[in-house]
Amino acid sequence: MGFRISGSSSSSCFCLQRTLLPPLTAIATSTRGFKRRSNCIPSCSVSYRKFVEFALDETTLHTHLIPSPLQEKYNFMNSKDGKGTLSMLSFEGAKIRLLRSLIIETETMQVLDFTVFPKAEYDIPIFCANFFTSAKTNIVVLDLNPLHDIINQHEYKEKYFKSLIPLGLKYAEVWLKLICKADKETDESQIFHNLEAQHRYLTWRVEKDPGQGVLKKLIGDTLAKDMLRSFLFNGVDELGSKTFNDYFPRYCCQEGTLNKKGNVIGKSFENRPWNARGEFIEYFR
Repeated sequence: MGFRISGSSSSSCFCLQRTLLPPLTAIATSTRGFKRRSNCIPSCSVSYRKFVEFALDETTLHTHLIPSPLQEKYNFMNSKDGKGTLSMLSFEGAKIRLLRSLIIETETMQVLDFTVFPKAEYDIPIFCANFFTSAKTNIVVLDLNPLHDIINQHEYKEKYFKSLIPLGLKYAEVWLKLICKADKETDESQIFHNLEAQHRYLTWRVEKDPGQGVLKKLIGDTLAKDMLRSFLFNGVDELGSKTFNDYFPRYCCQEGTLNKKGNVIGKSFENRPWNARGEFIEYFR
């Protein structure tokens, strides 16, 4: 059993990839890989519902959660072919704008997308947990996405990330402790800065999230787009008015289309654009 540590230019990411035969040499983020796998998931595969239950139980030890208004619309859905299901949960808390989970289950794969967004009064990093299981692959990614540039804003890096490096898989526990201790921001300019940073992250994910292809295949383009914007990355249409091109102009071509090159998704640790200190050479490259 081998494990790979990986990261992204927008996050401090701890990724474990367990590969069964045949061994994989890179993290499987491309939806093209899903099409080639026809074997069914073993019946003994771990249920991601247990992770969600555990995460909710742990969270309620630290804060009170109430169902999000999104829960009424986004709760359960069948895939177009009737062979897969999508289960969704969403909650809010005193310091949590949105805690949501999406579990996809088909005959050939099982996916979990779990994310916690803080309210704009708190500059806590966004917590993500992404799991993927097929007949031959298990991938677990626990990810802390900073709201602000940890390369140039050293105070923010020192505040949250220096102590996280050796903690590895305790990210979820650490995140809950961070938000419990976080003081509510009262400076309107800083609140706006936090809000814009979270909107920037949401805008990036709506456009670049590698799971879009899977959703489109399962439930169609229209429903997939609605789920991305209104559930998975809720707030992209409400928290700000800037577009993807406003935040990331380097991806815009002269014809108005987006340049798909330069994305770090799918690159191995050794090929990502960071320096010897583990700092990315170009933010959101």
